[in-house]
Amino acid sequence: MKKSVFVFIALISGFSGFAQDKKNSSPSAIVNRAGDHIMLQFGSDIWTGAPDSILNHKKGMSRSANVYVMTNKVFKSDRRFSAAFGIGVGTANMYFKKYKIDIISKTTTLPFISLDSADHFKKYKLTTAYVDVPVELRYTSRPDKESKSFKAAIGIKVGSLISAHTKGKLLQNKFDGTINNYIEKQSDKQFFNTTRLLATGRVGYGNFSIFASYQVINSMLKDGVGPSIKPLQIGICLSGL
Repeated sequence: MKKSVFVFIALISGFSGFAQDKKNSSPSAIVNRAGDHIMLQFGSDIWTGAPDSILNHKKGMSRSANVYVMTNKVFKSDRRFSAAFGIGVGTANMYFKKYKIDIISKTTTLPFISLDSADHFKKYKLTTAYVDVPVELRYTSRPDKESKSFKAAIGIKVGSLISAHTKGKLLQNKFDGTINNYIEKQSDKQFFNTTRLLATGRVGYGNFSIFASYQVINSMLKDGVGPSIKPLQIGICLSGL
């Protein structure tokens, strides 16, 4: 996974250099404007559709991070509008307290296990990672000065699941006393839909915006293996390169 991240960063760097050279060599700054070729997104997930038995064991805010490399095609009829598409990686970390999600279970349904009166991990999370292909219809109020422009975009994002894993750290007894510094990692995609479709939107000014995405059509888990959880992700987006 770390190697994939390094390769992706290298691709981003190469793409940025190419985009900058193209911009500098063009006679029209409007046609070849920055175009938000790279988008960095940081946010938090809300599990819509999850029952209280799961939500009551959530711990703090979830953490998500997405990075996308985009192309931007300006409409000749009105340069305030453009269409963009690209590729990238989206990750989400959901944290729980006194809980276990047994993703390696051999049962037909995914066990969500409360550990209120049993040994448990002080720190426990479920992490998912996807390769995403985002598509956007964009509006920029001042295409000649994007850093001082109102921006808005709507679109969709198709993702393919790379990995799903849980990680527990610092084993405790039912009284929260430390047993040992044991770390448990489990990885399996058997209960998860390997393809997702999300509706996306963002609005902001200059290089900063607020974004949101919502999983539509299917849920995070396969039909019949668990609740119909459809993640809603909200956060901030840094763009402008």
